[in-house]
Amino acid sequence: MSKEKHVSATPATDWLKAHKVDFRLHTYDFVPHGGTDQAAKELGVDPHIMIKTLIMEDENGEPLVILMHGDCVVSTKNLARQVGRKHIAPCEPEQAQRNSGYFVGGTSPFGTRKRMPVFVQDTVAQLPVIYINGGRRGVIAEMAGSVLTEVLKAVPVHVANPKE
Repeated sequence: MSKEKHVSATPATDWLKAHKVDFRLHTYDFVPHGGTDQAAKELGVDPHIMIKTLIMEDENGEPLVILMHGDCVVSTKNLARQVGRKHIAPCEPEQAQRNSGYFVGGTSPFGTRKRMPVFVQDTVAQLPVIYINGGRRGVIAEMAGSVLTEVLKAVPVHVANPKE
């Protein structure tokens, strides 16, 4: 069950406040390798609206962010094609942390250490409400999906595949 408690500021929550985004924080008991499924279960929300933030890199090692439904996986081949890269693959966890400034399991697209291009599955940005990491393990921010394209300026792509 989720527990509502005070959460200290993170770079993500600072970014959201600075950009005047209307959001609400939720907390849950973080479980290593629990992912969006665990967070959705604890918060009692559909995994489809629990959005995961993935740090990937292209063939030149240039990082990028892709935002995806919790119940889907990214087609890296389609992502590479749509964004004009030859190859895209997930970063190693240590590299993802260096790029984002967040521990794996607490990665948020808001307030990242490095400026990186952000892409979003087009159907995510159309959701009236999403739940996305708030910049710390066990912290989720609830907001409108439109924030991703309108405020974060994420570029919509169509790269979702169902989880197997």
